Parts: sequence; C-alpha cells; structure tokens
Amino acid sequence: MPLQKLQGAMRIFSCQRSYCLKAQGQLTKDFVEALKAVAGSSNVSTSLAVCEQHGRDESMHRCSPPDAVVWPQDVEQVSKLAAMCYSQGVPIIPFGTGTGLEGGVSAVRGGVCFNLTRMDRILQLNTEDFTVAVEPGVTHKALNSYLRGSGLWFPVDPGADASLCGMAATSASGTNAVRYGTMRHNVLNLQVVLPDGRVLHTAGQGRHFRKSSAGYNLTGLFMGSEGTLGLITQATLKLHGTPEAMVSAVCSFPSVQAAVDCTVQVLQASIPIARIEFLDDVMISACNQFSGLSYTVSPTLFLEFHGTPRSLEEQVQNTEEIVKLNGGSDFAWAREPEMRNKLWTARHNAWATPRMCVSPSPSSPRLWWRPRETWRNLGSQEGSGPEWHLHRGAWHWARQTPAAAGGDWRGGAGHHEAYQGHTRPQGPHEPWEGPVKSACWPMLEHSCPHDREGRGKSPKAAPEPGVEPPPPPRGSS
Repeated sequence: MPLQKLQGAMRIFSCQRSYCLKAQGQLTKDFVEALKAVAGSSNVSTSLAVCEQHGRDESMHRCSPPDAVVWPQDVEQVSKLAAMCYSQGVPIIPFGTGTGLEGGVSAVRGGVCFNLTRMDRILQLNTEDFTVAVEPGVTHKALNSYLRGSGLWFPVDPGADASLCGMAATSASGTNAVRYGTMRHNVLNLQVVLPDGRVLHTAGQGRHFRKSSAGYNLTGLFMGSEGTLGLITQATLKLHGTPEAMVSAVCSFPSVQAAVDCTVQVLQASIPIARIEFLDDVMISACNQFSGLSYTVSPTLFLEFHGTPRSLEEQVQNTEEIVKLNGGSDFAWAREPEMRNKLWTARHNAWATPRMCVSPSPSSPRLWWRPRETWRNLGSQEGSGPEWHLHRGAWHWARQTPAAAGGDWRGGAGHHEAYQGHTRPQGPHEPWEGPVKSACWPMLEHSCPHDREGRGKSPKAAPEPGVEPPPPPRGSS
C-alpha cells in the first residue's frame, strides 16, 4: 500500500511537471523574440503594467500576471504561438474581455497570455439557417448591433459586454436563459486550437447543423472548459427571431417565499416568459440608490415577456393572476425600449451595488481572510452553524435563521445580506439553497486590514457563530 501511494504521488508530480516546466518570470529573451517573429513586435508585450492588466478579471482573486502578452491576428498565428509554448513547456492563458467571475485568466504559474480581442470579424451570417460564425474578439453587443435589421438576434446576455467565444469557454448564462437557454444550448460548432497547435473543429469544418446524433459531442466538451483544453478561435452560434413585441414588469412581494412560489407557479403554468429575476429587499434598495430607481423596497421580481401583441396580453394576464394569488402588488410596467433597458441595466449592475450602496454593521466580524477551502468545508445545514458564501468579489459570514423563506434574512453576525438570482430551464441559478446570497460589503481592499496579508490563509478551525477569530499572523500559511 505505501508503494502504491508513492507511485500515485510520483504520477501526480510528473503530470504537474509536464503541465508547466517554466517557473514564473523565466521566459528567455530568445523565446520572447520568437514570439515577436510570429505575431510582430507591436503585438507582444512584457510590460509589467500590461501583464498586470491581463492577470485578473472581475472575480475576487488577486492579480497573477503572465510573463508576456501576445495579440494574435488570425488562427494561423494562434496555432504557431501555441505550438511554440507547448514545445517549451510554457503555460498558455487565453484572454477575452476580462469580464469573467471565476479567475480563469489568472496566470498562477506565469506563461504567455493570448489576448484574442483583435480577432474580431463576423465571418459568416446565414439568415436562412439562423446561424452566424464569429471570431473571439466579437462581443454579444457588437453581434446584436450587426444583426440589427436582419430580423435576428442573439439572446444570451450575461450582463457585461463579454466576448462570445469567452462566453462559450465559460458556458455563460444570462437573464434570458429561462426561455432561450444558456451558451451551451446556442453554440453549434467551435474552432479550437489545441495546446500543441493543432486546429480542431468540434462539429466538423463549416458545419452548422442543429441536429446530429453521430460521434462524440466535442462541442459540449469544450463548453465551460475555461481555456484549459484549448483556445476557442471561432464559434458558430444559433440565432433567434427578434420578438415582435416586448414588455417588462416589476412586482413586489410580502416575503421571499411568496416570490419564489410565484416563480415556480409561472413556470409550472408553461407561460413562455423570457426573463424572471429575483432581488430581495436589501438588493432592491441598493439598486434604487445605484441606478436612480424608485421601486418598493421588498422582495421583488423582474419579468419580461416576448411575442406578438396578442400573445403578450395573454401572458401578462395569466402572470398577473399568479402574482396576485401569491400576494404580489405594485406592478410597474415598462413597454418602451428606453424604460426596459433602464430596468435591465439596473439588474445587470447589481454586482456593483453591494460594494457602493450597502454598508456593514459596525458589529460585523472582519472575516475577509477566510479562504475558499474554508468556505467549501464549513457549509452547514440551513438554520444551524456557520455558513460561508462567496459571490461576486467578496467574502462574508452569516448564520441563516431557521425561518428561511419569508423570515428574517439578516446575518446572524449582525450585518445585511443581499440576495439575487435568476431561473433557467434546469432550475434556479447560482446555488438556490434559499435565495442566492450575495455579499453586501464595500471593496475588500478598503474594508479589512488583513485582506492583502491574510487572503488565502487557512484557519485551523471554524469559529463559533458571532465570535471574531484572531487575525492571521503575517506570513503564516
């Protein structure tokens, strides 16, 4: 048995070595010159400022800059550069618009960052087949602007103006997922440059068929791979017809449970609702302040309906009946595009509102330094013990009250929590043990003096609820 464990450890170590043979900051001058020979001197940078810009995204993870950044101009350059890095054991980090929330662009072992934003052509639009092929630098807003007047649109909207190939790499979702699905349902084919430079078409070169039962589902394999399996250099997407009419609504509820019950009943009634979003009273208050709105401060649903004017009347009537059965009130309708855009912009900006519009209670413990491992391991059942939650850039600790839905949603440690989430066909999004928990604290760097020194430190044991643990010593592990 000890020999088997030793052999297993040796295999793991050898895999790690084969993944990254170069230590961070060890790119040779000759290697950098070779990169410039392929991509051009103006498309390669080793500047510290540029590398730091490419070493983080919108997540809470600290900056881990690469050793160099390259801007390929086409798939041939991507293939040659990837083959060079592969032959030298240099890590490859794909980079799009940097709007991810998972820290996938962090160069934890250095390497070369491939910024693909200069490959920004819309290659082929097939209006009869409802498909379009795009390069990685094309964002979903740029695509919909290009499609204006064609009668088609791409509905997956994650909020930020993310690149479409980056959205495929992270299997992005969005507020329209309940009707139109996520990126996984709207990508038909991918062109991928593998780590050794080979070019792969996951559904076959030039193919954009929606129905296929032959062979491996390679497209699904690369969806959500976050750059670990290859660099996505082209995506063939499924388009949808532009709705003839749209109408949005906001309604408030007396409790969280009532809003959740209403959401479930709307879906059970097979109402073809396009968007349905939840925000609790703390989050709606923050959105009111941040976006200049005046909605009732209570658990709230944002809804949107797509279809013909006649079908919208039926959808709205059926939804209003369900809302009233669950105690909903204060309907606010938005029919004009400007009002609808303002409403959904406020929802998309919700990730920023906790940092700027909600302040922690003075009695809240400063537990910013807790690492992800503790968050994962200290989870407890609802109503007992401490829980750790990570959401959009900040840590916080809270003890759920036994009266989960509709009860007092204040943290047991004395600070406010905000909740937000959206539904999709598979079920509630962004784990729904109750309404989705979102940290409502100011920026990390301005809230805890132990953040920079202590983030990533692992505590020995879980603290008792309401008891502040001692700060981690500097330099401890």
